[in-house]
Amino acid sequence: MIIEGKNIDDSVIAKVLTDLWAPLTDEQRQYLIDHITLKDYKRNEMIYTEGENPTSLFCLIKGKVKIVKEGIGGRHQIVRMVKPHSYFGYRAGFMDEAYTTSASAIEASQLGLIPISVVKYLITENNQLAICFIKHLANLLGRADEQTVNLTQKHIRGRLAEALLRLKDKYGTESDGKTLNIRVSREDLASMSSMATCNAIRTLSAFAEEELVILDGRRIAINDEEKLKSISVCG
Repeated sequence: MIIEGKNIDDSVIAKVLTDLWAPLTDEQRQYLIDHITLKDYKRNEMIYTEGENPTSLFCLIKGKVKIVKEGIGGRHQIVRMVKPHSYFGYRAGFMDEAYTTSASAIEASQLGLIPISVVKYLITENNQLAICFIKHLANLLGRADEQTVNLTQKHIRGRLAEALLRLKDKYGTESDGKTLNIRVSREDLASMSSMATCNAIRTLSAFAEEELVILDGRRIAINDEEKLKSISVCG
């Protein structure tokens, strides 16, 4: 389902127009709003695929999205999880190249799509907006550098502990304050931690036996966050 920007209500617009767009003038802001399109995605539906040519910048309004990179032998690595009100998928558009990753909805999600051409136009009209995008990209690059080191130097327990804490930071918890507000498969958890699925299952079971987490199917509750932090730091 696609809804043209003119039909989007103010509450949705507020979720799309984050601080990233703060430098825009009223006229520029209205121009942006006029070019926003909403699109709903089903669970596991592809948003874009590696090798496609980008046309839009994506803003996750509600739901959950994973960014995946295909590796050697067709093995997929989750490089980033996207939380609501975050932007993704525009680096390739800025570079005028095809996507080097793929994105899909983990659950039913709603996205705001802004044409790359519109974003480029606004950047040429407003230098401060360009600075905001540079800062956003620099922040992502810094996190990617840190994640690369963690995935290559930490042991299995440290990597899995970090993945669980990262999910809590991204999506928060349910009303009990412990259960992660995301249903994640063992395969995705393994991909986030750069390990084989069997190792992720075994390590997660060990965490449960040590009462660090409580497992209920895909529901994972963090029972001892401080111990998990310690394991993550020590690697």
